[in-house]
Amino acid sequence: MASMAMVAIEATIVSTAMPQIVTQLGGLTLYSWVFSSFLLAQTAMTVVFGKLADLYGRKPVILAGIAIFLVGSVLAGFAWSMPAMIVFRLIQGIGAGAIQPVTLTIVGDLYPAKERGKIQGYLASVWAISAVVGPMAGGLIIRDLSWAWIFWINIPIGLASAAGFISFLHEQERHSQPSIDIPGAALFTLAIGALMFALTDIGTAHQTSAWIAFGVFVVSSVLFVLQERRAPDPMISFSLWGHRPIAAANAATVFSGMALMGLTTFLPMYVQGVLHRTPVVAGLALTMMMVGWPLGATLSARNFHRFTLRRILVTGSGVIPVAAILFVVLNPESSPVVAAMGSLFMGLGMGMASVSSLVLIQELVDPSQRGSATASNLFSRNLGSTLGATVFGAVLNYGLTHSKHLGVVTLDELKPLLEGTPGSVAVAGADAIRLALHQSLHATFVAIFVVAVAVLGSAMVIPALPLGKMRRVGV
Repeated sequence: MASMAMVAIEATIVSTAMPQIVTQLGGLTLYSWVFSSFLLAQTAMTVVFGKLADLYGRKPVILAGIAIFLVGSVLAGFAWSMPAMIVFRLIQGIGAGAIQPVTLTIVGDLYPAKERGKIQGYLASVWAISAVVGPMAGGLIIRDLSWAWIFWINIPIGLASAAGFISFLHEQERHSQPSIDIPGAALFTLAIGALMFALTDIGTAHQTSAWIAFGVFVVSSVLFVLQERRAPDPMISFSLWGHRPIAAANAATVFSGMALMGLTTFLPMYVQGVLHRTPVVAGLALTMMMVGWPLGATLSARNFHRFTLRRILVTGSGVIPVAAILFVVLNPESSPVVAAMGSLFMGLGMGMASVSSLVLIQELVDPSQRGSATASNLFSRNLGSTLGATVFGAVLNYGLTHSKHLGVVTLDELKPLLEGTPGSVAVAGADAIRLALHQSLHATFVAIFVVAVAVLGSAMVIPALPLGKMRRVGV
């Protein structure tokens, strides 16, 4: 929980401090890359470290991940420019790519499936608490200390976590000499990095670089497949990833990651710009998801022994589109309570689905493949988040550039609406702009509903697999 807290709080605490950081370091045009570099490295390295944990054991890999994350944190605090900050954030992302999958794999090793959900509920609560504490801690640090401390605060947490793993995590010695598929790891990292880069830049002014990155993704993916087919111990087992229950669970995770990113990105915009509420109200509406997520995870954990994992996964996946309907029916006269209820039920469904899908995947594989299987699920979630930002961002942009009444709605026209407060003086044409924003975000929420239905469809493909009677892959 301590190691996971470092990764969980990093997103919210850094976003709070970045406005002040960029005023000191300059390089406003590179602002988004402080976040993108972290996500790129984390996503690309998740699968690599999952495989290394299967080959060399969980303990050395998790300790290496913590060390890399702390090195990146120390350097980020000393960053002298935005390019330097981006590089140091990338190092942090590499460490996070080891911490997340290996932590969940260790839980899978230590606890039987009936107890594992409860422990993963604890881990989910870490993310919920971090979502609330992060902005508050970031604000206090910026007010009373240097912004460098938003990174250096990780040092005592990381050292305590590493000391705990060294003292209490005991593994059997491995006498085999595993062969590392270094070309496969390099090609996979290059392919995923290029894909994430392309998805980040597509739809922006950097269209040329996005297409170049996509070309690199295609070429490196072809080379990766050829390499994996001839490698004695491939980085990715196609039989593992292609196994029907695992493939379906990961597909559901991709779609739920898309829906999650769409909601967290655009719901606050709707509450502020269309419902004309304060940022505090918008934040509270979204925070209800962080209440529902651990609640759903805990409910799932307590019922693993009573129901099949598939039934819990399908139930949770079914709650997600029901919650998405509440966003589809939002209109300018709606109460923010409707948005908050939608967030609560969306979090509830995702908490149930995420925990049950992860436990299902871990139970389907041999312990020697558990790290790779866990990493595949986390990779799917990160990929879904990036796809969601791209797809739903494109839907919103299309709606704003094809408004029925105003034609093209620009960012300058939206700013007074999004920055205003209840009771502020209306700008000229504000009602028309508000209506155009409502129509664009309505189309975005419809797209989120379609993706939510796809979550349920993917979950229903999974066959019923009672605990203890699962046929393992690779055995």
